[in-house]
This record gives sequence, structure tokens and C-alpha cells, in this order.
Amino acid sequence: MYRYDEFDAQIVAERVAQFRRQVERRLDGRLSEAEFRPLRLMNGLYLQLHAYMMRVAIPYGTLSSRQLRQLAMIADKYDKGYGHITTRQNIQYNWPELIDVPDLLNDLAEVEMHGFQTSGNCIRNVTSDPYAGATADEIEDPRPTAELLRQWSTLHPEFAFLPRKFKIAVTASPNDRAVIKAHDIGIEIVKNDDGDVGYHIIVGGGLGRTPIIGQTVRAFLPREELLPYLEAILRVYNRFGRRDNKYKARIKILVTETGIEEFTRMVDEEYAQLKPLDIAVSPEEVARITAYFADPDYETLDNEPKAYLSEIASNRDFALWVDSNIAAHKQAGYAIVNISLKPLDRAPGDITSAQMRKVADLADEYSFGEIRTTHQQNMILPHVKQSDLPVLFKELQKAGLAEDNIGMITDIICCPGMDFCALATARSIPVSQAIAERFSDPERERAIGEMQIKISGCINACGHHHVGHIGILGLEKAGVEFYQVKLGGDASENAAVGKVTGPGFSQEELVDGIERMVDFYLDQRGEGERFIDTYNRLGMEPFKEVLYVD
Repeated sequence: MYRYDEFDAQIVAERVAQFRRQVERRLDGRLSEAEFRPLRLMNGLYLQLHAYMMRVAIPYGTLSSRQLRQLAMIADKYDKGYGHITTRQNIQYNWPELIDVPDLLNDLAEVEMHGFQTSGNCIRNVTSDPYAGATADEIEDPRPTAELLRQWSTLHPEFAFLPRKFKIAVTASPNDRAVIKAHDIGIEIVKNDDGDVGYHIIVGGGLGRTPIIGQTVRAFLPREELLPYLEAILRVYNRFGRRDNKYKARIKILVTETGIEEFTRMVDEEYAQLKPLDIAVSPEEVARITAYFADPDYETLDNEPKAYLSEIASNRDFALWVDSNIAAHKQAGYAIVNISLKPLDRAPGDITSAQMRKVADLADEYSFGEIRTTHQQNMILPHVKQSDLPVLFKELQKAGLAEDNIGMITDIICCPGMDFCALATARSIPVSQAIAERFSDPERERAIGEMQIKISGCINACGHHHVGHIGILGLEKAGVEFYQVKLGGDASENAAVGKVTGPGFSQEELVDGIERMVDFYLDQRGEGERFIDTYNRLGMEPFKEVLYVD
């Protein structure tokens, strides 16, 4: 796990001190809210419907147990005893007082964390595969590359005021768990025909008002060219991206309007004018960063030990949890443990301070002190011995963290919506809870199988509704909330944007309509088909018919 060097520590300390003075000027009236707004956004502080909201960066979703305990302390000290995991693998607090925010940032700095570049028109938190370094299907751990990008992008003077926010994701697996095609830049670590490791660069993806799947700008980029080439992409965007209309300011609009061939030519031309060695990272520096992500001290173990298999055979609850929440690990005898933050009685992604401390304790006991956050708003213990899974499961049950629904219909991605967000046009949390309640029967949920429902409370699409198997967008008309449905979205390596079915629904009508579509799928699916497979085979019309039944 990466540790701050002296430059990181200095940057964060200076920023905290600077923001403390800015807050003082806002509180005593020397700064108006309009003047203060860009300053607070540079530090991850938003003004929501009811209070300020503080968004904390979790680079590539990797946390230590010490950091998670500090986040729990911050939840108790400055908030209402909980935090919210976001779709950028960050955590945010919904109720801090402005006067306390500098102290909050100082407490974050004590554990090598901060909030800057979690908002504003800059390069945002770099995200990655939450299974990174633990899964067998990756070429290499993508987190050293993500860390290199974090260091390059942090307070980059040329890219601090881009036309619009800019998001980068990195994966090293053909099974995309980082949604790279829905990012401004998506990076896949690949091997060429000669066995050399490099990068497949995708550009121009994004969700929001205009959802677009990214396109390849470079099929294979040699490792040493990464930063210079990304610099060229950002320079082209910074120069030609629109600043007259924020709805058309994202790089996806520039790529679409220019065309991928012409955009590639512009990037290559810019790249040719750079002096790559000026910013290219030396192999020694890459090796230094990579060393921080060395494998933990695994034991030599047999895969699927007898006691573990016996517990599966004798304990049905444990067996169901293993079936849905456990992923294969690259090391024999170990497992990747997904912890669902989607209980029926809480907003998706919320976690209490007590639960944070419990996860931190369990990470120390069973996972080398390491935790991951996911863009699906869940958590992960990445390195757990299979023989420890039965006792870990019992501990998670005690903490209310043993929901066995990962990847299922109740594992819903959901933005905070109009309960918190000043931009939202409809509530989303009550909708997610109503859907989860409707499909809460565990037998029925397992019969449905893999299902991705994603809900956004406005067109900004923080809930990723465009790439949900069923995507739901909350809107408002004449003071009344209604919900538009999309079908056929996909957030995997087969990324696709869903299609709008037609007119919107009230919340009650929406849940009934989803149930009818699910029942139709169960009746029509072929052997081994998921909901998305059946939809792709049959097309929109039969699903639309049952959705809009009279």
C-alpha cells in the first residue's frame, strides 16, 4: 500500500493551512459564498440541500485499517455517525459544519488522506479494479499505474482548470470491473503479440446528460510513454474543449464532434511536439512505486480446505453468502470477500462508524490490514484465508454486514438524490429501498440471478443509470417526481448505454413495472441466461409491453 513521501505530506499540510484561512475569511464575511465556492470545491467541500458535504478521496479504492478507523472517528466527530461510499470509490460526509472542516482535513492528513480534486474542473480521483492485486485474471496489479497517475495529476498546474471535470480509470483484467469505457480516459493494461506489457488507451467515454461509450485512441502504448501521451490528450482537450456551454464541455463531446480519427491525429501531433523524456518516469521510479504494492506475506495453503467445504455443506446461510459474496483469489487457499453495504433499512453505500471500526478490526485480523471500496458502493477484504471465512461470516453477521446479495437485484447503485443533493430533481434512496423490499425474498432473488439496477436522481447520472441492466432516472415535472426507465445498459467490458423505454412512472408504478419485467424474464430466459442476456436476445419490445401493461 502506498505511503506518502515528503512531497505528499508537504502538499497536504500546506493545503489544509491555506483552506483554514479561507474558511476564516468566509465566516467573518470577507469572502462571499460566490467567492468562496471555487475555493471550497478545490478541497472537496460541496454545499448540499441541508448542509455542507465533504468528499474524501480514496485513491484507487485502497484503504488501510488505520485510515478506516480515522474515517470512523471523523464520522462521529464531525457528522452523524456514518459515511457514504460513492461510485468513484470515495467516501463522503453529509453533515459537517463549515467551521469544523479545516480540523476535519487536518485529521485526514494525519492518516495520509485529503479531499482535494474530488470536485472541480480538474482530474478527479483515479479509480481502479477493486480486486486489483488479488485476482488471477489480471496481467499485473494496476494500482502502481493508478498511483503514478495520482502523483502526476495532483495539483497539476496545467490541468487545474479544465473545461470540465475529468475522470480516469485503470484495469489490468479483460473482465472490466472499473467501467473504463465510461470514463474520460480508460486505461487497460495489456500485452502485445511480443509479450510486452503496455496500455490500451480509451478516450471520450462518460455518462451524465449525454452518455457515450469511449473509443480506442491507442491500441497499444508502450509503458514508458504513458504520462507523455496522457499529457498530450489533456492538452488537446484543454485547448479545444468547449468552455461556453458546460453541458458540452466534456471530452466525450470533443471526441464525438471531432471524430476519433481526427482526435487521434491531433493527439499524435501534440505528442510529437512534447519532449517525452521531460516527464516520462524512469524504470527506477516505477519500481519504487510498485514495491509499495508487493503481495502480502501469504501462507502456503491448500485450496478449499476440508473444514471450509464442510461448513458450506452444513450451514446454508454461509453457503449462500459464499456463493454471492466470495470471489476467486490468485493465491491458493485465499478468497476475495465482498462486503455488501445494501441492507434494506439503509441507503445504498452508507456505513456507520461502528461498522467502519468493525471492518478495520476484521481487516487486521484476516486481511493484512487492507480494505477496498468499490464503485458499486460496497467494501472488500481482498486477502482472506478460506479457512477463516466461517468465523469472518459470523462476525459480519453481528455487525449487520453479511447481506448475501452482491451482484443481485437488491445490490443497487444509487445516488443520494433529493434527500441530500442540491442538483437532484427527484428522490432516489426511497426508490432503491422500495425495489429492494419488493425483491427481498432470498429464494426469489437467487432465482433472478445477476441483475444490475442503477438509480440516479438527476441527469448528472451519479448513480450510473445509463449502464444499468435496468436504469432509473428520477425527474420532476410541475412539482411531481416521476421515473424514467432505461433497459439494456452494461457496465462490463461489453459496455453499452441503455435505451429509454418511454414515458415515466410514479414510484409505485415503477416498482410494479420492474416486477412485471423480472417475472417476464424468468418465464422467457434460456438456460444460463442473465437478465441482460435475455434482453439482448429478445430486444426492447417484449419488455416494454409488460412494463407498460394497461
